[in-house]
Amino acid sequence: MALRINDIAPNFSADTTEGKIDFHDWIGDSYAILFSHPKDFTPVCTTEFAAAAALSEEFAKRNTKVIGVSVDDVEDHLKWKADVEAFGGNPMTFPIIADPDLTVAKLYDMLPAEAVLPDGRTAADTATVRTTFIINPQKKIELMLIYPMSVGRNFDEILRALDAIRAAQGVPIATPANWRPGDDVIVALSLSTDEAKKKFGEVNVVLPYLRTTKQPS
Repeated sequence: MALRINDIAPNFSADTTEGKIDFHDWIGDSYAILFSHPKDFTPVCTTEFAAAAALSEEFAKRNTKVIGVSVDDVEDHLKWKADVEAFGGNPMTFPIIADPDLTVAKLYDMLPAEAVLPDGRTAADTATVRTTFIINPQKKIELMLIYPMSVGRNFDEILRALDAIRAAQGVPIATPANWRPGDDVIVALSLSTDEAKKKFGEVNVVLPYLRTTKQPS
């Protein structure tokens, strides 16, 4: 059955470049970004890992752990990690999950419908093992993004989405299109305008169902 937003992220144990982990224990009380790849030593994935490594301090500021998964073993991951660091110029401080038997890929429903998984498979055989999940500290899935082989992920957007998720955590707001931290936010429909004014102060009624206010601190 396909995963959905608000599902509990499936737990698993796996070998990684930083030792064996239990996924839920590894997340702990942090947010987590799990992003997956079809094969080590592939060009788009190398640029993506480098982009994630460059944002390590930004993710740390947001109490967020990052972990990659690729369908090769730890030995290959460690060799590939050296390429990623040489290309991007930053240390890769997050682990990579080894998933040679596709346990995680299948658990998270990442494979294409027509997947054929022969021995000696290439990246094309696992083409859509290119999914990004944002998982909250309660281990629930907050966001899923799926990319084809030819499209590199935009990590600025992943960071922006993480900020939006965190901004709305426990607060009756939503974020508009192209929102950035510090921009106005949308008042949830669960509040009347009078309730919103009491809670947030100034409220701009653009339309009866579209009301904005300053981002709560």
